[in-house]
Amino acid sequence: MAKAKKTKSILTEESYTFLKNYINNPSPTGFESSGQKMWLEYVKPFTDTFFTDPYGTAVGVINPDAPFKVVIEAHADEISWFVNYISPEGLIYLKRNGGVDHQIAPSMRVLIHGKKGAVKAVFGWPAIHTRMQNPEAKEPQPKVDNLFLDCGARTKKEVEDLGIHIGAVATYEDGYEELHYDFLIGRAFDNRVGGFMIAEVARLLKQNKKKLPFGLYIVNAVQEEIGLRGAEMIARRIKPDVAIITDVTHDTSTPMISKIIQGDTVCGKGPSLTFGPAVHNKLLDLVQTVAGKNKIPVQLHTVSRSTGTDTDAFAYANDGCPSVLISIPLRYMHTTVEMLHKDDIENTVKLMYETLLTLTPKTNLSYF
Repeated sequence: MAKAKKTKSILTEESYTFLKNYINNPSPTGFESSGQKMWLEYVKPFTDTFFTDPYGTAVGVINPDAPFKVVIEAHADEISWFVNYISPEGLIYLKRNGGVDHQIAPSMRVLIHGKKGAVKAVFGWPAIHTRMQNPEAKEPQPKVDNLFLDCGARTKKEVEDLGIHIGAVATYEDGYEELHYDFLIGRAFDNRVGGFMIAEVARLLKQNKKKLPFGLYIVNAVQEEIGLRGAEMIARRIKPDVAIITDVTHDTSTPMISKIIQGDTVCGKGPSLTFGPAVHNKLLDLVQTVAGKNKIPVQLHTVSRSTGTDTDAFAYANDGCPSVLISIPLRYMHTTVEMLHKDDIENTVKLMYETLLTLTPKTNLSYF
C-alpha cells in the first residue's frame, strides 16, 4: 500500500532558520535582551506596532486600537547559572538562576557572559579513577556547592582579567540540532519554542491577510523560570480579555517517569491541553472544538493546583482573565538536549491560529 503523502508544512525554511538562531542565542533569566531583540526583529513585519516593558518583555500588536484584547504568550528566558564565588586558584563557584539541573552539569561546556564578552569554560569533575580509589567511600554526587567552572585561569586575578565578575551569568554552550524522524534537540526549547510559535501565528495571519475583530498582543515574556514575574507585569499593563498561553510539558513515555503521576503525553501526538483551576473551562471547550473541527490531534493533561506556567499569572491578574494553556510535549526538560517533534510545533501553531480565527468579542465565556 502506498504511503500517504505528507501535506506541505505551514512552516517555511526561513522559519526554521530563525528558530535555530533563536535557540542558539543565550537568553538567561534576567538577561533576555539579546534574544528579545532578535525575536522583535522577526515579528515586527507581521504586526502593526510593538512595545517593551521596563524588564524586557516584548510585545507585537495587531489592531492596537481595538477595545477587546487577546493575548497569545510564551516566555523567553532560559535557565542558567550565576557566578557566586571565585577561588584564589581561579575556580568559579555558582548559584542557580532558575531551575537548572545540577546533575547534568559535570563535563558540560558553558559560556560565561562577562563584561568583556563571552568566556568559554567547563564544569570540572574528578576523573573516575580518582573517585573509585577508595571502594569503601561513597562516590560523590554533583551538588551546587561542589560544582565549579574552569576557564583556564589559575588565579582569581586571571579570572577577573577576562571580565568575569560576581553576578555574571553562565549558559550551556550546546545548541540546536536536527535528529532523524523530524525530531529536534536544543537547550532552551523551554520555552523559546513558544516564542517561535506565537511569532509564526502572527506571520500566518499576515500572510493569509486575516482580519481579526480584536486587538492581538503577541507577548514574549521574561523571567518565567523564577516565578512568572514577566507575565505578572505585562498582564497588569495590557489588561487582556482573553489569554492563550503556550509552554512545554513533559513527554512521559521515557524511562523513569510515572504516567500514573504525570499522565500520558507523547511527542508527535499533538499539543497538550491542560485541565486545572487557572484554565478557563469554556475557553478550553472552545479550543477543543476548534481542534476537532480542524482535525488537529490533541492530548489532555491535568494539574492539581497551579499550572506552573504563565497561565497562572494571566488568569489571576486584574479582575480575572479567561486563560487557556496549550503545551507542546518535550523530552528531557531543563537539559541541553531538550527534544521535541516538528509535527507538534506545526499543530500547536495551527491550533492557536484557528482558535484566534474562531474567537470574537461576542464569544460567550461566562460560566453563568
